[in-house]
Amino acid sequence: MPALRTLLAIPVTAALLCLNPGSAPHPGTLAEATLPLLVTQGKAPAAALLTTEGADTRFTTTNAALTPADHVRAGSITKTFVATVVLQLAAERRLDVSAPVTRYLPALAPLRDLTLRSLLTHTSGLYDFTATNHGTTPLTPAAVAALALAHARTTPGGAWAYSNTNYVLLGMIIRQVTGHSYATEVRRRIIAPLHLTGTSFPGTRTAVPRPHGPDAIRLDPRAAGAAGEVISTLPDLNRFYRALLRGRLLPPAALSAMLNTRTAQGHYGMGVFPEKLPCGITVWGHNGRIAHTYVRTAATRDGSRVMTYRVTRQLLAKGPSVEHRLLTAEFCA
Repeated sequence: MPALRTLLAIPVTAALLCLNPGSAPHPGTLAEATLPLLVTQGKAPAAALLTTEGADTRFTTTNAALTPADHVRAGSITKTFVATVVLQLAAERRLDVSAPVTRYLPALAPLRDLTLRSLLTHTSGLYDFTATNHGTTPLTPAAVAALALAHARTTPGGAWAYSNTNYVLLGMIIRQVTGHSYATEVRRRIIAPLHLTGTSFPGTRTAVPRPHGPDAIRLDPRAAGAAGEVISTLPDLNRFYRALLRGRLLPPAALSAMLNTRTAQGHYGMGVFPEKLPCGITVWGHNGRIAHTYVRTAATRDGSRVMTYRVTRQLLAKGPSVEHRLLTAEFCA
């Protein structure tokens, strides 16, 4: 891996746009110089990133067809929205994350040893329904629950193993507790208060709203449900994670619980995961892979700096190493 100072020598074809009206463009940063690696090494057709720090917002893209206003399927970033609602309900004493899942979903009697915490932290060991529907075929929540009951646990003993099934069950629990769908509760509790005008839960609508990038394809959102339905924009995702980590959406105890990774052996909190960078900084956020698109948001613990990037391909070649270099360039420079 080249030293960070050498990354500035990488040819940059990115268009750098300043999103603060009336102000001058900002000089390129190491992250903006590193972005083309997602294309040259990650083999993505195109990439874009948006960084927010204070009043400063910077957008960079390797392809002018991608804009900051684009709507994009954010996939598993949906989990952060759902976890936030669950923790809000816990803070309101309307549910208990230590309670068994069967308190809220009695039909899942064989899962009586599992708690809501095990769902939030991916330590339930439940079969991942996307191994059956491959993220493309619509499934009802009841069908997802039936698959969980029909398959043996993948990781007995509370070990961490990522499973989309966990968050579909959490969506069912939100409905049971509130009488409303998870989408309705996210709209009321997060989207409306934060004025996330580009964020939506499409339900049965298969198209991505305009404007969107060339990677937008039709998909029945019920193929992902509470595990990956949300559509958003890069500015909205930055605003959401910034508000979350600054304590605007959760009381301090609930936010601390969200960021506690002990249950998941350091891999995952509740709806977010950490990544420690070489300079000692740990960033928090989530990623999403769905329908030819990959999106990731990462932020400092206090939400003072947030970066969301997207690529027009669901999986990156050499993805983890290239992503790690991009995060390091942004947060360690």
